Amino acid sequence: MRTFIRTTLLALLLGVVAIVVPDSTPAPTQFTIVKLDRSDGVDVDPDVIWVLAVGSDARPRENPLRVRGDALQLVGINTRTGAATAIGIPRDSWVPIPGVGSNRVNAALYYGGPELLGRTVGNLVGLQPDYVVVATFSGLAELVKGIGGITVNNPRAFSDAHLHPRGWPKGRVRLNGMKAVEFARVRKSLPRGDFDRSANQQRVIRGIQRRVAERAAEPGFVEGQVINVLRHLSTRGLSPAELFRVAQAIAQVDPAKVTSCVLQGRGASINGASVVLPDTRTARRYGDDARKDAVIRRC
Repeated sequence: MRTFIRTTLLALLLGVVAIVVPDSTPAPTQFTIVKLDRSDGVDVDPDVIWVLAVGSDARPRENPLRVRGDALQLVGINTRTGAATAIGIPRDSWVPIPGVGSNRVNAALYYGGPELLGRTVGNLVGLQPDYVVVATFSGLAELVKGIGGITVNNPRAFSDAHLHPRGWPKGRVRLNGMKAVEFARVRKSLPRGDFDRSANQQRVIRGIQRRVAERAAEPGFVEGQVINVLRHLSTRGLSPAELFRVAQAIAQVDPAKVTSCVLQGRGASINGASVVLPDTRTARRYGDDARKDAVIRRC
C-alpha cells in the first residue's frame, strides 16, 4: 500500500505539473495546486476530473499566482475508464474575462489569480475545471532531469536563434532538463506559432508519462521524485484524501486512451496588440465532446 500511494502521488505531481511549460525564472514555490468551487450548474460526469495547468510568467520576487499566465492546457481525466484528454489554449486568445472585460486569456491570472483564470478558460470551453495547477520556470526542467530525460516524437525540424540555434531534428528526439523546456517554449519559428507550441507542450506530457511508466519499478525512483517535487509544492483547498483521489485518477490513465487537441483561431490586431481570435464554436464542441468521458473524437 505504501508503494501504491507513493506511485500515485508521483503520477499526480509529474503528470499534471508537466503539462505546463512556463517562460519564467525560479520562485520559492515552484508548483501550486488550487481547488476551485464549481457553481456553473453544468452536468459533468462525476467520473471525470478537470485540471487547468498553467505556466506562470513570474520574474524574480514576483508572485507566480498573480502575473500573466503562459502555457495553458485543460486536462480531463476519466477515473472509470482511464481515458484522458488535453485541450491546448493559445495564451494570446482574446476572450471575455469576468469582471475585467475582453483581454488576452493569460491576463486573467494577473487580474484574479488561479480562480479567475480557471473561470475564464472554463467559460471558453464550457467546462469549469475542478483544479488549477500553476508552475514556475524551473519546475519542469528539474522534473525532467529527475526522471532521466524524455523522448518526444517531433513532427518537424525547427530551431530558435536564442534558445537552441542547432535546433531539433524531425523524428524521435531525446530531451533532458532545460532542453525539454526550450523545446516547448519555441513559437516564433514554428509555422503556426502558439498553436504548434501548444502541441509541443502536449508532446512533452506524453514523453514524461512514458518515462515515468518505464522507471516506476526501479528501487528508490518513486521516493526520490516525490521528495523532489514536494519540496516545492503548495496546495490550496485540497485535503490529503482529495489529493490522493486526483493522484489515483492520473495513475490509472491508459496511454492508449489519451487524446489531445489545440484550439485553433486566427490572428488579429486589437488596439495595436497582436492577439488570437479563438474559434469559440470549436472550443464548445471540445467541451461537449469530452464532458462525459474525457475523450475528444475529432480535433
